[in-house]
Amino acid sequence: MFATFRRSTLVAGSAFAMLVQPAIAQEAPVVSLEEALYLTGVADDVTSSATNPRIVGPRAESEAAQALVGQARLRPNPEVSLEVENIAGSGAFSGLSATEYTLAVGQRIELGGKRGARVEAAQAQAQLANLRADLAGAELGFLVRERYVAAAAAALRVELARDVVERNQELARIAGVLVEVGREPPLRALRAEAALAEARAELQAAEATSLAARTALASLWGEQGTPPLVPGAFPSIEPPAGVLVSATGLQLQVARAESTAAAAEIDRERSLRIPDPVVSAGVKHFEESNDSAFLVGVSIPLPFWNRNQGNIAAAEARLRAANAREAVALADFEQAVSRARAQYLAAEARVETLSATSIPQAEEALRLVRIGYRNGRFPLIEVLSAAEARDAIREALIAAQEDQGQAAAELIRLAAQ
Repeated sequence: MFATFRRSTLVAGSAFAMLVQPAIAQEAPVVSLEEALYLTGVADDVTSSATNPRIVGPRAESEAAQALVGQARLRPNPEVSLEVENIAGSGAFSGLSATEYTLAVGQRIELGGKRGARVEAAQAQAQLANLRADLAGAELGFLVRERYVAAAAAALRVELARDVVERNQELARIAGVLVEVGREPPLRALRAEAALAEARAELQAAEATSLAARTALASLWGEQGTPPLVPGAFPSIEPPAGVLVSATGLQLQVARAESTAAAAEIDRERSLRIPDPVVSAGVKHFEESNDSAFLVGVSIPLPFWNRNQGNIAAAEARLRAANAREAVALADFEQAVSRARAQYLAAEARVETLSATSIPQAEEALRLVRIGYRNGRFPLIEVLSAAEARDAIREALIAAQEDQGQAAAELIRLAAQ
């Protein structure tokens, strides 16, 4: 009784899902890979990227770094000082009769190439920020392609699950007819009904997986409503040939820019160990005699203890760390390219073999077994075995196509310039 109730529940749930699915399909738009890239702002000349936080943040950091370059070019501001002496004292200095006023203007003069080193360090940081912004766009493009391929694979698995349900419905009907006429034992009909219930459960699971994959894709451009539909066909994603012969990907460029910025920071810190003099000139007015005199002065810090040695040592250590990260990035880049290329070629070969040879053979074998089953020459178990073999090959083809698309998306990310 429990098994009968469970099968009835699965049948009812599957029927409800099949009734609801067309309504969802009518409401949700169908999106292609190019449209998904456009919506996320990855495509060229796209204004939607102005609102995508995955791109807005890195670009804002780049703008901030560019503003700091302009700030680094500015020279120190002059200083104005006013000094009043001999005011409100006692005896001859009581009142304001003996007051002396000194008005001076001072200018700090940067020595040791501070301004040039500061500008070069800011420019290196700006270049690094620009590359990180470009890398964020490349990473977003990879996410779009990766999730789109996953959504396309999920849509194909839904189609496969529906085909399995339709096939098992037909087999269950034929099994019922053969049992009624006495050509099959009742156990065959129960076996067909169990396979149908299992197929309907797999269809519900495939639809849930497809919905999750489409939701993950739509989240990349902030879609809050019903996620768009993805066609049950893999997009053509061609890996660039440049990544296979050139080691100039954005990841390597970012690592090299970090080393350049760290080296520029050392020069800036070393320039700060040279003290800057302050040259001043002013006028001193004597209230008692109503006379005035010009003043000229120079002040300079004495670098007895603080010669910026700690900051210089820290900058040198950061350069060593940046150089180490660059070496690691180069090794990881080469390994990632080799792995993604091998995965792409292997998946491409599997797709070719499965689609050109395995699928047609399995389809023909299933067709012949079905004909024999209808004529009473083969038992139901033979049909189920042939159908399961064909479905396993179709699933293997979907997995191979998914692997091929994911590897192509990875190669595009690695080749981003």
